[in-house]
Amino acid sequence: MRWLSFEADGRESFGYLTSDGRGVVDVGRRTDLIDLKNAIAAGLLAEGPSQGDKADLALDDLTYLPTITNPDKILCVGLNYKAHQEETGRGGEGVPTIFVRLAAAQMGHGAPMVRPKESASLDFEGEIAMIIGRAGRRIPRAEALEHVAGFGIYNDGSVREWQRHTSQFTPGKNFASTGGFGPWMMTPDEIGDLDEMEITTRLNGEVMQNARAALLVHGFAELIEFCSTFIELVPGDVIVTGTPGGVGAARNPPVFMDEGDLIEVEVKPIGTLSNPVVVG
Repeated sequence: MRWLSFEADGRESFGYLTSDGRGVVDVGRRTDLIDLKNAIAAGLLAEGPSQGDKADLALDDLTYLPTITNPDKILCVGLNYKAHQEETGRGGEGVPTIFVRLAAAQMGHGAPMVRPKESASLDFEGEIAMIIGRAGRRIPRAEALEHVAGFGIYNDGSVREWQRHTSQFTPGKNFASTGGFGPWMMTPDEIGDLDEMEITTRLNGEVMQNARAALLVHGFAELIEFCSTFIELVPGDVIVTGTPGGVGAARNPPVFMDEGDLIEVEVKPIGTLSNPVVVG
């Protein structure tokens, strides 16, 4: 199933796509659950299409919100593809590189990604997002995937100039409206072989990045094991699992995003996250 968060008729809600992929069952309107994070914690996703398959809304009639609008935490993994390590000259320490994104810096599918007026170095990073479905601390690797609610698409837009001011690059990763998350998440049963998920990032239609999940240096289960060692993971938490090689900053000459660009991140079989770029 594909679950999403959205706004329609002036209210925020959540639901899932109908089997034909053209409509949405508005679960938020039909239940007393507040949001998708709340629904995951209540175990609703595990019940399947409990509200039936009759659409309440057409996709064209809603505004996409970040798939998880209010995660307790967003843990991002840096340097998690060998090609990205090679193009940056960093990584390879044997443990995941983790940094934090803030929910306030996110935006949904179709919303503008904002290149801040303070810098012209807004870069793209297409990634697979892993959404936690069941709480746990010190989760063994062999049990890790049992804690996953689904997978989504993330664009970890990075203002490189601000990222590189110091060794602590939180500011460059948290400018407003630079974290694209959407259009929805897909449950693992529909995905099948997780290693076969394929990321493709396109800037104005030109392929910038492409890789399969099998190329992750630290795989999905290992990331859950590692992150749950230092903090309890709870339903709705998001682990953004890393970007492949091909980022704009590593190109000669560099390729950064600007007003009028369109950035798309496709993850097969989940779908495509698309955001126009503006300056603000």
